[in-house]
Amino acid sequence: MSLEEIERGLRDRFGAKYRAREVGIGNARQAIRRAANAIRAVHRGEFEVADRLLVEARELLDIAGSVLAAHPDIYYAGFLQDAQKEYAEARATRALVAGEPPPPPEDLGVGDAPYLNGLAEAIGELRRHVLDLLRAGADDRAARGFQAMEDIHALLANIDYPDAITGGLRRSTDVARAVIERTRSDLTLTGIQRDLADALRHAADPGADPDPDPDPGSHGSR
Repeated sequence: MSLEEIERGLRDRFGAKYRAREVGIGNARQAIRRAANAIRAVHRGEFEVADRLLVEARELLDIAGSVLAAHPDIYYAGFLQDAQKEYAEARATRALVAGEPPPPPEDLGVGDAPYLNGLAEAIGELRRHVLDLLRAGADDRAARGFQAMEDIHALLANIDYPDAITGGLRRSTDVARAVIERTRSDLTLTGIQRDLADALRHAADPGADPDPDPDPGSHGSR
């Protein structure tokens, strides 16, 4: 085989790898963008918009995966796993905010390490949801959201394997723990403040209902 033939073969193979890489990177970026927009839609309560964006993200990841399947060195370069992590985070956030358990990695079509790191980042999104509930006075729902945060952290803490296997999960778990402790502090402080407000209200008017109805007119005249 001549050097020209060797060069032609090399160019053909690298050309194919380069084109696959460009498609994979482009699709991964678009999938990340749609996952981020889906999370924002979830926090706004726009679940139909979030679901549409998540379907689009899944399709982009499927195309990227099929294009890169013949190039495992590019497939596992990291950018596709980052996109899978963001997708897993968005799907978990969507489920948890709706009061549902997060779907397993098999249902999402993502790797185990991206899935776990996505769950870890979903704890931060749950913190935002819990704070929104506290501001709205939905203390019971906020408590359930906080319990979901702790349950996820317990799962992450039990996956005790080297970071080379889990994609740096130990650090993600440590960050999630700090988020949970801040949220615990916020929940405790909110409870103390409301108890104090009730006590002051009762002291000012001993006959007052400690938890007045927000719409007293609905019960007729008193």
